[in-house]
Amino acid sequence: MRRAAYGVATHAAEMLAGHTGGVAGRRMALLVGAGNNGGDALWAGAFLRRRGVGVTAVLLAPERAHAEGLAALRRARGRVVTAEHAQVLDDVDLVIDGIVGLSARGPLRPDAAALVDRVTAPVLAVDLPSGVDPDTGAVDGPAVHADVTVTFGCRKPVHVLAESRCGTTVLVDIGLRPELGEPDIVVLDRVDVGAEWPVPGPRDDKYSQGVTGVAAGSATYPGAAVLTVGAAVSATSGMVRYAGPAGDEVRAAWPEIVATGSVADAGRVQAWVVGPGLGTGKAGRDTLAEVLAGGVPTCVDADGISLLAKDSGLWDAREPGVPVVLTPHDREFARIAEPKGVTLGADRVAAARELAEVLDAVVLLKGNTTIVAAPDGRLLANRSRGSWLATAGSGDVLSGLIGALLASGMDPWLAAGRAAWLHSLAGELAADGAPTSASAVVAAIRDAVRQARLGAVSP
Repeated sequence: MRRAAYGVATHAAEMLAGHTGGVAGRRMALLVGAGNNGGDALWAGAFLRRRGVGVTAVLLAPERAHAEGLAALRRARGRVVTAEHAQVLDDVDLVIDGIVGLSARGPLRPDAAALVDRVTAPVLAVDLPSGVDPDTGAVDGPAVHADVTVTFGCRKPVHVLAESRCGTTVLVDIGLRPELGEPDIVVLDRVDVGAEWPVPGPRDDKYSQGVTGVAAGSATYPGAAVLTVGAAVSATSGMVRYAGPAGDEVRAAWPEIVATGSVADAGRVQAWVVGPGLGTGKAGRDTLAEVLAGGVPTCVDADGISLLAKDSGLWDAREPGVPVVLTPHDREFARIAEPKGVTLGADRVAAARELAEVLDAVVLLKGNTTIVAAPDGRLLANRSRGSWLATAGSGDVLSGLIGALLASGMDPWLAAGRAAWLHSLAGELAADGAPTSASAVVAAIRDAVRQARLGAVSP
């Protein structure tokens, strides 16, 4: 506990020092609940008191406060008050949240919520912002909104799934690494993506890099086809074959593609993307059935998901064991999941994992934090870089990226996760601080790939 508390104190001191470089004379309050998180806060307060920080501990449960931590703070001449003295929060430079720990569930109780409502200073949370669910990141009532969260040993699901609540998450090593197993949720970084992104080698040609088929668009929505194809072309796919009614528009935007009017005439591909702008009538259904019967990995998006939800018999066209990646947003997820008895509630991770198992498909559940679940239980999360991708057509771009990676032979779960990571980076580059468009995201894909690859070889 003292090692953990020292880590908390170190980062609290950095927040207190700011641009002044010193902490002596600054004022800090501790919100202390029962249990070890309250103990961490108390010990951290004791360390900082010895550096000249004015420290006041507000005890929410005085009779259950951590005894050794409380004694340490008192020995350091820290001040201890109860929740009735909430006015101490009005004149502090930092608040440490040690109300509850990782075993707690549910929102803050009224007395704690009243204290948190009074806080105007920056907040450092110990392990997690109190009131936020540690496993799902859900917020069902009053909860702390932290500027910095200090956690120990490893990051927990809450730090990925509720990043906006946690602020900057800082990991403190307290000697647990040898005891830690495989992570419950994988989070990819630049090296994970850039080092494995497919690029041509000296023996490659347009076929060996992977041929991506795109069955998308319609007379009503030709732009969906243009965006999906553009993403696949830009993602390093060796060749893209387009099958559908928007061939003229697609060729005009991407003259390097081969366009035909139907899946049957498209020729051989290593993966398909089907669904964006396809329509949900008979023509769209027949196209989806033909793609699923093709025996190659397939990314199903947008109208393709709606068709599968409307007609579960379409799954019968799929050859057993052939990988399928589904890319629903929340409404599409509900459409296809609820008939299978899967409900999208606060626990998005559990819902995505359950649907992946039920459908024997990789499920990429879109959101501010995108969840990618494999049928075998593997989980991946991608934290977005802002909300720039909340624009029409961005999902079509993501599907094209996934299709290109599937065609390269990449594991479908990793293909979906790496595509989501690069999609987010391309959105950030395209936006450059201002709202952007899906077309601009397509144009930024090459720069995103370049940045990822440079990051993968940087020291």
